[in-house]
Amino acid sequence: MKIKQFLGLFLSMFLFLIACKNKSQREGSNAIKNQDVESVFAALPAHASAPSTNPYTEEKAELGRLLFYDPILSGNKDVACASCHHPDFGYAESLEISIGVNRHGLGSKRVFNYPNDIPLVKRNSQTILNTAFNGIDETLNYDPDNAPMFWDLRAKSLENQSLEPIKTLEEMRGRKFQEHEILTVITERLRQNKTYEHLFQKLFGGNNAVTKENIAKALATFERKLITPDSRFDQFMKGDKTAMSENELEGMKAFLKSGCAKCHRGAMFTDFKTHNLGVIDHDGLGFLDDGFQGKSEFRTPSLRNLRFTSPYMHNGKLKTLDNVLEFYEDLSGNKIQNTRISADKIDPLIKENLKVEFKDIRLIVEFLHTLNDDNFDKTIPKTVPSGLKVGGEIY
Repeated sequence: MKIKQFLGLFLSMFLFLIACKNKSQREGSNAIKNQDVESVFAALPAHASAPSTNPYTEEKAELGRLLFYDPILSGNKDVACASCHHPDFGYAESLEISIGVNRHGLGSKRVFNYPNDIPLVKRNSQTILNTAFNGIDETLNYDPDNAPMFWDLRAKSLENQSLEPIKTLEEMRGRKFQEHEILTVITERLRQNKTYEHLFQKLFGGNNAVTKENIAKALATFERKLITPDSRFDQFMKGDKTAMSENELEGMKAFLKSGCAKCHRGAMFTDFKTHNLGVIDHDGLGFLDDGFQGKSEFRTPSLRNLRFTSPYMHNGKLKTLDNVLEFYEDLSGNKIQNTRISADKIDPLIKENLKVEFKDIRLIVEFLHTLNDDNFDKTIPKTVPSGLKVGGEIY
């Protein structure tokens, strides 16, 4: 009996010590949150704000959905916005850099038609998910009229951004029309379509409701539906301490320790600024993409929904999250992939703050997965008013 009692007492003490250790780990994780996380990160709001000149309505968003999937917006009527921003790929795609007009297929199966004289789109197709929050900071302040867009910040607001691909040769315009005339052509097409004319008049009023401004407003309103504010990270930040595992919390700690949060911060995990990281050039372009103001700088991307939006970086040259973190590990050790970028051109934030260690990569990747949320609007219309193929020549 004494041996059994001793073993029972020993087991009880062992379980007590394990419980104390687990409690200490939880308290340590909570301490990380209290001391650092809330001053650096934030949960996404449940709804996106719209400009006062373009208030959100469901009816307008549904018109935007039709336009988003309708090839009527492209010069050759073969490409839709959804061709490069498809819900199957988290409203991005699986190519390094995009193939726009004069092509067929979806994602990795997309190829140019033959013959072809259209160049590749020069950058990776960023996801549209959560772009309604572009410009948001850790205090949840942002201005939808001035939201930074594109890898090189060349447009502000979803409204202004939405028309740029239509005007671009290799994205949607093609060679049939010039840049200065394409929006007039598209507007006239929509006016000649009775369904679109009726929808625009109903939503915007007047006999001349189909305008480029209203096209932009409808597209932007649809894009404001495409948000993912309920990732496990968001749940954790809103008070559910069980939403993230111990490993994921350790990954968040490693993320902060490594200096990644110097650029990847706030509710969208980006500072919305441009940086030169010495990413290797894409050899398929045939020319040098020198980014923002010719400085080889590109905007910090959001880290949300990375599971759905590979490959990574402005030109898709890194295939996996492990590859991305290994790139940063090298960069923190002054190993620059791009041989034409000298060390003095690398962003000072990298030199002063970045320290990614190989032993932390697995944990950081686990943390990044808490930013995934697949509960986003994936509805594809069965038909579009033009009668063309939904999404363009993608199937």
